[in-house]
Order: sequence, then C-alpha cells, then structure tokens
Amino acid sequence: MIIVPVKEGESIDKALKKYKRKFEKTGVIKELRERQKFTKPSVKRRFEVLKAVYIQQLNDASNL
Repeated sequence: MIIVPVKEGESIDKALKKYKRKFEKTGVIKELRERQKFTKPSVKRRFEVLKAVYIQQLNDASNL
C-alpha cells in the first residue's frame, strides 16, 4: 500500500503528483503491460543486450 504524507497547507494536486510518482516507481503498470503478451526469452535477451550496449556507448561518450 502506498502512503503519501500530506503536509499542512499542501495542495491536493501536489499530493496527487507524489502519489503518481510513487506508483510509477513500483512498476505495477509496466508489469501488467508486459504480461498482456508473451515475449520469447531469446527476444527479451536481445533487447537486454541492445540496451546494455546503448548505455555503455553513452558512458563511453561522457568519459571522453
């Protein structure tokens, strides 16, 4: 259960924004979307490798 403490005088919009951010970090929606369709393990692995290569290239570019 997500608990968002609301300070005195804080607007509802700000509290709602905090709630949405915490909910997004839990990854519930992301997991539900992944479960809607089956992805082969080989395809998952390929995407993981491509993502790792991309991140490595970003790190190499920033170290120059």
